[in-house]
Amino acid sequence: MKITSKELRKTWIKFYESKGHKNIGAVSLIGDGTTGVMFNVAGMQPLMPYLLGKKHPMGTRLCNVQGCVRTVDIDSVGDASHFTFFEMMGNWSLGDYFKKEKTAWTFELLTKVFGLDKNKICATVFEGNESAPKDEETANYLKELGIKEENIFYKGKEDNWWELEGTVGTPCGPDNEWFYPLTDKKCSENCGIDCSCGRYVEIGNDVYMQYEKKENGYVPLKNKNVDTGFGFERMLMFLNGITDGYKTDLFNDVISYMEQALNVKYCENAETTKSMRIVADHIRTAVMLIGDENGIVPSNVGAGYILRRLLRRAIRHANKIELKPQDLINIAKIYIEKVYNEAYPQLIQKEDYVLSEIQKEMDKFNKALELGLKEFDKVIFGIEKHKEFAKQKGEIVKNEISGKAAFRLYDTFGFPIELTCELANEKGYLVDENGFKSAFLEHQEKSKAVQKGTFKSGLSDEGEQTTKFHTATHLLNAALKLVLGKECHQMGSNITPERLRFDFPCDHKLTTEEITKIEDIVNDWIKQDLKVTKEEMPKQRAVEIGAEHQFIERYPDMVWVYSIGNVSKEICTGPHVESTGKLGKFKIAKEESSSAGVRRIKAVLN
Repeated sequence: MKITSKELRKTWIKFYESKGHKNIGAVSLIGDGTTGVMFNVAGMQPLMPYLLGKKHPMGTRLCNVQGCVRTVDIDSVGDASHFTFFEMMGNWSLGDYFKKEKTAWTFELLTKVFGLDKNKICATVFEGNESAPKDEETANYLKELGIKEENIFYKGKEDNWWELEGTVGTPCGPDNEWFYPLTDKKCSENCGIDCSCGRYVEIGNDVYMQYEKKENGYVPLKNKNVDTGFGFERMLMFLNGITDGYKTDLFNDVISYMEQALNVKYCENAETTKSMRIVADHIRTAVMLIGDENGIVPSNVGAGYILRRLLRRAIRHANKIELKPQDLINIAKIYIEKVYNEAYPQLIQKEDYVLSEIQKEMDKFNKALELGLKEFDKVIFGIEKHKEFAKQKGEIVKNEISGKAAFRLYDTFGFPIELTCELANEKGYLVDENGFKSAFLEHQEKSKAVQKGTFKSGLSDEGEQTTKFHTATHLLNAALKLVLGKECHQMGSNITPERLRFDFPCDHKLTTEEITKIEDIVNDWIKQDLKVTKEEMPKQRAVEIGAEHQFIERYPDMVWVYSIGNVSKEICTGPHVESTGKLGKFKIAKEESSSAGVRRIKAVLN
């Protein structure tokens, strides 16, 4: 059947709503730190607390289409099937229905809704091992539905078992994967679901969490869960009979735009096509990350660094095929206004902001790119000259860019190390990445030396005045959220006995009115003499109660949560005053730019 992305999204949700499921919608792409990853990389990831036993406010039958970001395969983007942003169609049973209902519903969806031939559907189930039995139950349900016995295959733990590696006391169990042939033509007599020819496509899978993982094996769970995951882009390709993900309607308008702008045909030239795909994918992901409810901006740390890397890779490939900066903005607008306007309405609301951040990164990088490429060419030229001299002496010089040279490209011209590696690879060179890391660490140590004596939480000491400023940063953080929006958060701080310094994401210079409002809010909280309380608790509990945090994975299992009245709650290492009345009058002394998309406030207490 032929189906559009918007139709597929609605069909999935409508089908599972008809089976009593509640559409829980998509959550932020940005990981909250509880799962140890920067971005949500699977549809079930945000639901992990509920799969582990927590009650979900919307019940026991849930469904959604969840956006995900994976960057481990970033260098593979440019072929027909890799994406950094993608979506997963999911549905869940939290201690409700189990295998009989789920196999029947997946079968119904595939055959009656999507029109697949039941005689061609294949499935894999768990073959069993010394710890858990063969999943005959699922296999029997599949046979009862009409799937041929010869189309049901038993697979080992590496293929048909799900669990959280390295954990104990967590749910786990077998999974049932669904396959379908793209063609009836076999590449050989033994052509089956494992054949490398690509004839069979894995459509999706149903995971049955029926065991609890123990130190020495598995025991049956009292409340069994179902976790279903079907790849949205993969399903869209399959149902439309295509094998190139960039030929679906998710990308059609963007690819057509580039064809017209460049006066080329998609897939006519391999290198041009690769660059077109990279631009299409990376700009899409940038739009989704900047426009996310917890949107980020390009920076040199954490998730912001990944975003910067994506954008700069897109810019470089745009330059290679002679796309103009305005073309990238127009491509971003297509995603916002035409492709995801219904599924992600916040993109429309944040359109100007998203486009502005992309434009700022382009302006910044394009200025450095020309100089950086010249510097890169100089490095290569220098190595080639050195090779000539070495050859005369009978010596051999490797085609390798030194770590110091790579770090200079990063530090002076803003080249991510991955970009330098990519450029080097195109010229048949390697990069001394370990040398780069050493140069980077050396740079960090020098930076730390400048701030010698820095204590925890960005404090230069733990004296009385510094402690007051530290408490004031918590109030400032809370006030910024009220004035600029809840997505505002701390991106860095430095506190001395003379002043506090606080960095936060913001796309504009603060107005006089905004500064006054922030000061008034903080001073009102100081006047109220709010009590500051400290409570020790497990890290997971702190996240659940909404305590603000940065890089949760860096904290120990037990943390301190400091609360200031009912206006602020943060994971913090202290120290703080007993109540806000001790702080004095808060005054913003300076507001300035820290880096692209990041503003800096310096404040004093009188």
